[in-house]
Amino acid sequence: MSASSLPDETGPRILAAADRLFGERGYDAVSMRDIAIEAGVNKELVFYHHGNKEALFGKVLQGYYDAHSDALRAAFEGDAPVRERLHRVIDAYLDFIAENKHYPRLVQRVAAGSGAPMEAVRANLAALYHLVEQALSEVAPADGPLAPRHFFLTFSGAVINFFTYAPLLQPAWGSDPLSDAGIAERRAHLHWVADRLLEGLEG
Repeated sequence: MSASSLPDETGPRILAAADRLFGERGYDAVSMRDIAIEAGVNKELVFYHHGNKEALFGKVLQGYYDAHSDALRAAFEGDAPVRERLHRVIDAYLDFIAENKHYPRLVQRVAAGSGAPMEAVRANLAALYHLVEQALSEVAPADGPLAPRHFFLTFSGAVINFFTYAPLLQPAWGSDPLSDAGIAERRAHLHWVADRLLEGLEG
């Protein structure tokens, strides 16, 4: 294959650099020049491949939400009991965050009002929420304290906060929470929580 026929990796490299910087510093603290330096390209190429900063941030988020939605849809497929599907959702979310560790910081910075475009986050979170709402519609009431919206926040928060705060507790715990064993223990805990919640709904 000749050099001219090789795929252009510039766009993806810029996107990966933006992902790292937005997650580490927040939207406002990152400039297009910062992203260009991180990616090892000139600034004009950042604009050429991705438009302005808002558009680039939107692409970073969209990549996360596309992967996240695909994982959740796969978890909901089939005619398995609700309990099994909910376990699959927890597993899909844990695995997604474990593989995309910049994502929790990115979303938390946006939620804290970092200046990032909020509408992109709202639209994508709504799509994810509706997947959970559909999955729980047969066992959970549409409104009130046991509505799917609360389950969505309970489990998404339980996963994101684990990856955000558990590493700070490593000295107190005496083990690495984000090791394979630590994540497996968290998975088992969340399965237990899901089972107890479903017992309450089904009882």
